[in-house]
Amino acid sequence: MAGKVIDVLLVEDDPGDVLMTQEAFEHNKVANRLSVVADGVSAMEFLRKEGEHADAPTPDLVLLDLNLPKMDGREVLEALKSDEALRRIPVVVLTTSEAEEDVVRSYSLHANAYVTKPVDFDRFIEVVRQIDEFFVEVVRLPSR
Repeated sequence: MAGKVIDVLLVEDDPGDVLMTQEAFEHNKVANRLSVVADGVSAMEFLRKEGEHADAPTPDLVLLDLNLPKMDGREVLEALKSDEALRRIPVVVLTTSEAEEDVVRSYSLHANAYVTKPVDFDRFIEVVRQIDEFFVEVVRLPSR
């Protein structure tokens, strides 16, 4: 399993956080394919392969921000985990929110992990590396 390349969908509307995640992948020499969408509606279209996302890869992992335009991350999580075809995709909530209610609600909606984004770039890189290492080298992901 080590060294396996997975498809990761980042659902993030903040261009700075997108850039930091891309840089963290590059810095950590993460070979995984990273796709990015900037709102919840686009995330669901990507996951369901609709419209411009008809040829999108099925992600092995979703990194999901909670505070998104059009459809927030909580709604995306609920829709994704309610969909028979998508519910097995692991979702890591990666957000700035430290609110206990967001943590509890995310797990109630079947998030696989909840990670608060570090503001420090070096710490952010380390967190992305740990997420990658865990989902690529430690756990076994379901087959597509």
